[in-house]
Amino acid sequence: MNIVVCVKYVPDATADRKFEEDNTVDRVGVDGLLSELDEYAVEQALQLKEKAESPEDVTVTALCVGPEQAVDAVRKALQMGADKGVLVTDDAIAGSDYVATSLVLAKAVEKIGVPDLVMCGMASTDASGSVVPAMLAERLGLPQVTFASKIETQGDQVRIKRDSDTATEVIGGTMPLVLSVTDQTGEARYPSFKGIMAAKKKPMETLSLADIDVAPSLVGLSVSWSEVEETAARPPRTAGEIVTDEDGSGAGALTEFLVSKKFI
Repeated sequence: MNIVVCVKYVPDATADRKFEEDNTVDRVGVDGLLSELDEYAVEQALQLKEKAESPEDVTVTALCVGPEQAVDAVRKALQMGADKGVLVTDDAIAGSDYVATSLVLAKAVEKIGVPDLVMCGMASTDASGSVVPAMLAERLGLPQVTFASKIETQGDQVRIKRDSDTATEVIGGTMPLVLSVTDQTGEARYPSFKGIMAAKKKPMETLSLADIDVAPSLVGLSVSWSEVEETAARPPRTAGEIVTDEDGSGAGALTEFLVSKKFI
């Protein structure tokens, strides 16, 4: 079985994030890491490998699209236990929207060789769109089973549980297919020292748009279906207001404050 896990390199939420002059997120000049929600997809792919009758016959490949620094996201997946890594990086990709990103991912998957499973996280921690798995399935001409909280496989059959606010669905499909998982599937493992050292010897391939036969004119900010017109820094927090109740007027003062802020 061959499994490709799509992972994303995102800005560190604890770092000083900023925007470029064209109002796109700065992904080069800030610290980045593997999207936490994609770690669950890597974990589930590794569990499928470990549970297989012949784990040595299962290959897990981590695929990422991003700047050169995005190799760190792929390396994290390799440290967790993935067997191979592929990074698609090209200056023309900067500013791409979901449509263009799904195109690049699909072409990269075809370049690798369409696997039995293409796995994704439920969303990315920076954009939270949750639409790339569906777009990827459409481009690859594969069925999709998405938002899985539990995964079971038997032969070429895949069955998942999808939890919603009102019900739990059980959905099945036949491989090859695209599968996305939620953060309810179980905690992702931490890379062990052995895994970190082993990752240094694992195959890591870097591809350009030319390598996957995607014209630069089909990606990037210039062809994006959406555009951020303006960005502004979050205003600093103002000092808090202390309401005293020395003469019994505290309750009234607190009520007036809540009304002024439209909380009540």
